[in-house]
Amino acid sequence: MDILKERILQQGLVLSNDVLRLDSLINHQVDPALTMEMGHEFAKRFAGEEITKVLTIESSGIPSAFAAAYVLGVPLVFARRKKTLIADPEAYCERVPSFTKGMVTDIMVSKQYLTADDKVLFIDDIIANGDAARGLVKIIERSGAHLVGLGIVVEKTFQAGGRTLREQGVRVEPLVKIASLADGQITFE
Repeated sequence: MDILKERILQQGLVLSNDVLRLDSLINHQVDPALTMEMGHEFAKRFAGEEITKVLTIESSGIPSAFAAAYVLGVPLVFARRKKTLIADPEAYCERVPSFTKGMVTDIMVSKQYLTADDKVLFIDDIIANGDAARGLVKIIERSGAHLVGLGIVVEKTFQAGGRTLREQGVRVEPLVKIASLADGQITFE
């Protein structure tokens, strides 16, 4: 997606050789038109897969996952990071470290919204080390649902997340691949 690359170059902020801040595009402020284009692109890449649900992790994955679910005409389900008083006590739960948050959290999906009958498209914003993604893949496997693939807005290919998921047999479709953030420069693959 050339438009996404252009916007990343214009608005992305390289914080270190490992961290790219995209707050003005996808993480804090969301560009609805660009987000809908991403949803159409994900739907195109996974066309013909008979997807029944789009799944993501709160909160940064929600906008692009919503756009994909809207275009596909299926429900969006998101894994919660915080347990609420009305949460399903029998939810699928996985403990995962967060690269950008620098802490370990639990992600939860209600068994009511993820079943063995589902064909799931997992959408997320950025994949770095892939810990959260691997945690959600474990939840999908435990539910008996079929994981169609993982759509990623930005894959940092210099980190192992996408590669390790591909090695596990997961289809990973990034919209943009970043090969390096060295010396404060964004280098696309």
